[in-house]
Amino acid sequence: MSQQHTSPHPGGGAEADVDVDVVVIGGGPAGEIAVARAVRGGLTAALVESRLAGGECAYYACVPSKALLRPMESVDEARRVRGVAAALTGSVDVPAVLARRDETIYHLDDSKQVAWVESLPAVMVRGFGRLRGPRLVEAVRPDGTGTELRARHAVILATGTEPALPSIPGLAEANPWTNREATTFTKAPRRLAVIGAGPVACEMAQALHFLGAEETTILVRGHRLLARTEPFAGELLLEEMRRKGIDVRFGRQPVRVDRADADGPVTLHLDDGGTLEVDELLVATGRRSAVDGLGLDTVGLEPTGPLRVGPDMRVEGVAGDWLYAVGDVNGLDLLTHMGKYQARLCGDVIAARAAGRPDDLPGLREIADGLGAPQVVFTDPQVCCVGRTEEAARAEGFDVRVVEYDLAQVTGAYLQADGYRGRAKAVVDERRRVLLGVTFVGPGVADLLHSATIAVVGEVPMERLWHAVPVFPAVSEIWLHLLEEYGL
Repeated sequence: MSQQHTSPHPGGGAEADVDVDVVVIGGGPAGEIAVARAVRGGLTAALVESRLAGGECAYYACVPSKALLRPMESVDEARRVRGVAAALTGSVDVPAVLARRDETIYHLDDSKQVAWVESLPAVMVRGFGRLRGPRLVEAVRPDGTGTELRARHAVILATGTEPALPSIPGLAEANPWTNREATTFTKAPRRLAVIGAGPVACEMAQALHFLGAEETTILVRGHRLLARTEPFAGELLLEEMRRKGIDVRFGRQPVRVDRADADGPVTLHLDDGGTLEVDELLVATGRRSAVDGLGLDTVGLEPTGPLRVGPDMRVEGVAGDWLYAVGDVNGLDLLTHMGKYQARLCGDVIAARAAGRPDDLPGLREIADGLGAPQVVFTDPQVCCVGRTEEAARAEGFDVRVVEYDLAQVTGAYLQADGYRGRAKAVVDERRRVLLGVTFVGPGVADLLHSATIAVVGEVPMERLWHAVPVFPAVSEIWLHLLEEYGL
């Protein structure tokens, strides 16, 4: 398992060709974990990345967005407690908030992340990674030079996704914001339009509104916010957005976008005949698999995504057990924690196969995506869910029973905030008497989600959950109320 390389550096890359057991293309969270897991399993590995090691999540998505949302959450928490709200004086120090955001993303400097990869130890290679044939990767640098990497056992694709702009005349030419600009801005626009109704659209609309976007308008093509969650989640979020002064318009979308100057205003011509002029436009309507130029055709695959994988993360349609895909690029769940989960599993599978050990043990097959991945939308109120919604469970033919409860009636919730508003819902498979899905909506409910995830993934019988006694007076007492409503 020897490897030949020179010490990589941030601006360049390994000058010599690289021979290792595993090559990973894509240095985001999934790619990094795949490398680390392969090394842990006794293999040598190389990581190829053309941008920042750490990926989208660390610099332009999960981390900075939460750094921007946390101040809003802190202020809201204080305002909801009598005696504390009066202590809030003055205005938010926006430059200080942005400075803290910059610290959380290391000022877009990935040197510490590169050092971590090398300490595994693994080879860090700068360049755009692409397949050149079975177990063969080329990392191409901006100057056209490249490094050839040969993998003895496996290549893992972890290239993620990139924003997908809808086909609206003039939109691309208007240079709209995506999650990258929305999370790294230096000054919030006074007038902001947001196209979309998913987690990114809702989170960043609230964050930017809080930090200076006085006139914030959300254009929703459909008729719900967070359409993949239980309906009450979007309804409670809508109420809070409108209370904060955010203009949410349903059944509306631009049919044309005009921007005469790169720094000038943006005019949106809407499908109802009206117009909307703003200083910046954020588009958060979805993402597409980052497979362009990846060389999929060199191994017999269509150059499109997402890549279809089996439960061991091996890409389907490629002969031999050598090509794998983890994270957003396989389309199973566009969530960082799910990509990392897949990467742990994938690295372990490859290490087991390389050593001739069994590769079909329970821990070496992915099952969490099929059960319903846990997700938190860090808006106000927070929206947390795991498993199937009631609609999805019924569509799949389960014998469904639903239990709901007003979170404001839980002692821990109304102690946490005056006028607390929230709701919980459990979807039960009556035949097996286990949970299929759970949703919590309300301030500060994110910490409830992992207990729900364990119950759903572990298929814990309702009668057994009855003996998991929640502490008093905490919001987690919602479990007791849900179970009592169920009849236990």
